Amino acid sequence: MSQIKDIQLAPSGADKIEWVRSYMPILNSIRTEFERTLPFRGKKIAMSIHLEAKTAYLAKVLRAGGAEVWVTGCNPLSTQDDVAAALAAEGFEVHARHGVTEDEYREHLKATLSCVPDLIIDDGGDLISLLHGECRALGRNLIGGCEETTTGIHRLLAREKAGLLDYTMIDVNDADCKHLFDNRYGTGQSTLDGIMNSTNLMIAGKTVVVAGYGWCGKGLAMRAKGMGAVVVVTEIDPVKAIEAVMDGFTVLPMDEAAKVGDLFVTLTGCCDVIRREHFEVMKDGVLLANSGHFDVEIDKTALKELSVEDWERKPNIHGYRMKDGRILNLLAEGRLVNLAAGNGHPAEIMDMSFAIQAKGLEYLAKTAGTLEKRVYAVPAEIDRAVAEIKLASMHVSIDTLSPEQEEYLAKVE
Repeated sequence: MSQIKDIQLAPSGADKIEWVRSYMPILNSIRTEFERTLPFRGKKIAMSIHLEAKTAYLAKVLRAGGAEVWVTGCNPLSTQDDVAAALAAEGFEVHARHGVTEDEYREHLKATLSCVPDLIIDDGGDLISLLHGECRALGRNLIGGCEETTTGIHRLLAREKAGLLDYTMIDVNDADCKHLFDNRYGTGQSTLDGIMNSTNLMIAGKTVVVAGYGWCGKGLAMRAKGMGAVVVVTEIDPVKAIEAVMDGFTVLPMDEAAKVGDLFVTLTGCCDVIRREHFEVMKDGVLLANSGHFDVEIDKTALKELSVEDWERKPNIHGYRMKDGRILNLLAEGRLVNLAAGNGHPAEIMDMSFAIQAKGLEYLAKTAGTLEKRVYAVPAEIDRAVAEIKLASMHVSIDTLSPEQEEYLAKVE
């Protein structure tokens, strides 16, 4: 039985789902295909992913392919209660509420796995972690799953390297039609949207410190620069640091960037990126936000210990007054600001990412029993098919190779 906040919220959630459906032509195309081919007939799919409208539409597409679908969130603050209610009203098993405790969140994950899934979609690696631990028995039918995000892939690869990965997993995050667009354009826009929605402050004229220059950091830096910010990048990778410099940004260690920033955003997937020594030198009024998967990038414990007073200044903004009177502002409890304080990535972006998810699960279902227990890249033909549908939806045509050109490129000298 579903665990949601209030089924009466369903009409609002249904409106949100219908809105995004109108702007997700790739998933619409795949849904039509799945209704014909039923690749998941008789299969159970467990999803742990940010539960908002785009995710809900993905769940509906998977059910159109014959699956029974169980849905939960992957972050205590990113679930939208009206969307969860809309899915529950349509007969989905949903275990998710906004603002749950860590214990409640974990119980929702376990309840979702109780279906004994054939396939999973994971975002951050919490489902797969449980399936290797206290919920191991619930993985007895698991063919495999897809992982959505960078943090989850890091966890999977560490497990694989240690020889401790017991299931087949698809690395959706590193598919071209995911990270090149979702991580860069989606994160760039939605992170700033969450920050501006919470603060009602300017981006133009501020010094924005971007911690991490992976695809997410690149997208944020590009968007902040376009809105008139002075952008400073911090990095641990010398190659990415050079790239940031050549893209026109100032690169500093966090020890120095902490002194000049007005808005700080972490996008690294690592812990303790902004620490005690950085809080001690920051300006009065700075904004601290995280767009990495877990709330470990900004050291909240140190921030609390350094403060003489802390309070909620307004929704999604918590103030910490330092001994010298400075106030440092933490957004969305240090959780993903684009989802905890915003609506997440744009529908057109998630259309591509979730198309990769849907086709990835179809690939796993078709190849059941033939793949090793390791992390696989998304097959190139899936990436290409998604890109082709996206181009067609944008009314964009491209060239094709002639037989002579193909022969030339394949020629061995």
